[in-house]
Amino acid sequence: MKAIEAKIVVLGSQGVGKTSLVAKYISNIYSKEIGPTIGASFFTCKINLNNVKVKMQLWDTAGQERFKAMAPMYYRNANAALLVFDVTNYTTFSEVKSWILELQKNVQEPMFLLLVGNKIDLEQERAVSREEAIIYAQSIGAQFLETSVVKDQGIEQVFISIGLGLINLSSESKCSSMKRYESKDSLLSTHSSMSNLSGIQYYDGVHMAIDISQSVEANGIGRIEVGPWERDAVAHGYPQKSGWCC
Repeated sequence: MKAIEAKIVVLGSQGVGKTSLVAKYISNIYSKEIGPTIGASFFTCKINLNNVKVKMQLWDTAGQERFKAMAPMYYRNANAALLVFDVTNYTTFSEVKSWILELQKNVQEPMFLLLVGNKIDLEQERAVSREEAIIYAQSIGAQFLETSVVKDQGIEQVFISIGLGLINLSSESKCSSMKRYESKDSLLSTHSSMSNLSGIQYYDGVHMAIDISQSVEANGIGRIEVGPWERDAVAHGYPQKSGWCC
């Protein structure tokens, strides 16, 4: 089986639900008591997509301003970025632009970008419209999804989308930092664990194989279509011509 190993950075302001989103997928854990990330948390997960095993190294960075200076060290050799904002807080959406600027300054190779609007369970408090988020995502060459960790909406689609994006990116052979190899391992079980080392939290998990087509149905939110890939990057992302379908 073909395999790729890639680094993904999870970016966004404090309180948007970055750690909760990743932890929900990795270990099916959700807690309102999850505190702010100090420095960074490191997660890994494996997923089979279309006969390719994708190993994701997820770096969940701290959103507080005082930790922002540390973030560039986590960008190095990143192959994808998960940009999370809170749909009920317009400021967190505006601040995504600053993370894009950081990526442009610190990452040289093309990346797969996924913009995620979290907390759609609070629809009555929405401050960022889907339409505005979609337009912005298209402008930076990103895909767009909306999620609710509380209601477990769209979480799996986030990681399927990242996996498909990485597979397509690897086929372009433009990312020297992405590992490609033949794997004999199979994903026959799920597990999760957590340890702490030098102030960085480590999580590890495995997810079962998922055999899907290039069209992924979201949980009542919409549909992502992985469209034609362009060779010229826009803000390190690739324009998704058929990116979001409502």
